[in-house]
Amino acid sequence: MFFLIKNLFMRYLFGVTMVWAFSFSLIGVYLSGYVDAWFSVLMRIGIATLIFLPFLRLKDIKIAIIFKLIAIGSVQLGLMYCFYFQSFMFLTVPEVLLFSVLTPIYITLLNDILSKKFHKKHLITALVAVLGAGYIQYSSINENVFLGFLITQGANLCFAVGQVAYKHLLQSRPELENTPKHSIFGLFFIGAFLVALIAFFILGSTEKMPTTTVQWGIIIYLGAVASGAGYFFWNKGVVQVNTGSLAIMNNALIPLGLIVNLVIWNKEADLQKILIGGGLIFASLALNEFVIKEIKE
Repeated sequence: MFFLIKNLFMRYLFGVTMVWAFSFSLIGVYLSGYVDAWFSVLMRIGIATLIFLPFLRLKDIKIAIIFKLIAIGSVQLGLMYCFYFQSFMFLTVPEVLLFSVLTPIYITLLNDILSKKFHKKHLITALVAVLGAGYIQYSSINENVFLGFLITQGANLCFAVGQVAYKHLLQSRPELENTPKHSIFGLFFIGAFLVALIAFFILGSTEKMPTTTVQWGIIIYLGAVASGAGYFFWNKGVVQVNTGSLAIMNNALIPLGLIVNLVIWNKEADLQKILIGGGLIFASLALNEFVIKEIKE
């Protein structure tokens, strides 16, 4: 599998995927049901925002670009979390993950719309990744499935729109090419924080605050590492890899997250499904790399 991650920016995506794989279990084991979800989101994004604010350098950045970066952050992270946490009111965790496998399709189609060119081969490899992730997470569905499905697609669309928009913004603005990305990325978190703040005031509760050092430690870790460093390096990789690889990597979290949960927390999981589905996901990534080389040649 090393040939798939020899590219530096693919390593960014793989590295962040591993961090997020651990984060999913940390949230599920230590925070979910104990700490108000909206407070967790607000603190997580707030910590990430504080980390990047000192690096902001906007002297030579146009106002239009500033507002676009704020808007992208508000959608990719802020609105995405709003839909994501609401989906758990109607769906089980496996169902949320199952319905999240459509994200690669949204990324591929949104990119084709912006580039005004249909990439059939990218769509095919993304469909293979969806098949692998769906195989891992398929389970019986409950009566609230339709509404939960729609809410989850809202989260998927927000995350996909943010990634594709960020990629196209940086690639379409030559003046940003030599701009250190950490000097403008705080705008991304400012947009997300504004949405999280509004959501907390409307939907949050002060009755379920963190009560242990473990809970506070996890929230700080999620804010500084998973959200702060994680989204920075993820979007850094987003700009440099091809759309097919980006779409597929959005589903790599599912097998990796289940493996982490199985090995560390000994949760029940079908290892055979993980291996087969994960194999399909990484096979689609290998197929996509082959397709890209074929196109170049």
